[in-house]
Amino acid sequence: MTKMTMQDALTLIGNYYAAFNRGDWSAMLNHLTDDVVHDLNQGPRETGREAFRAFLARMERSYSEQLRDIVVASNPDGTRAAAEYVVHGTYKISDEGLPPAHGQKYVLPGGAFFEIRDGRIARVTNYYNLQDWIAQVGGA
Repeated sequence: MTKMTMQDALTLIGNYYAAFNRGDWSAMLNHLTDDVVHDLNQGPRETGREAFRAFLARMERSYSEQLRDIVVASNPDGTRAAAEYVVHGTYKISDEGLPPAHGQKYVLPGGAFFEIRDGRIARVTNYYNLQDWIAQVGGA
């Protein structure tokens, strides 16, 4: 078991989001445990790195996003962390069950909670206001 510090956790989450902003899905996946738990906002719980890879492929197809104003906090032993950010995005291709896409821009506050184990992210729980996003892309 890898011993983490608060600073290690902050660095891990910072690197995870830097990889997201670069669109470097391989680097993002390398920050996750094999059995990572991913709680999608207002959606199902998915388990495993392969499920997360499929999620990223869907995201890449339908959205172009950058996270800005990222603030990360951690507990002292580096086993839990949280992040707050603002998503600046473009809705490129319609995502199943959501309004039609035609290049709509959106700006949406969001956040995530993390569990960290052995130097990697073992759980990611994302939150944002889906109704706000739907209103911004013209689906309300």
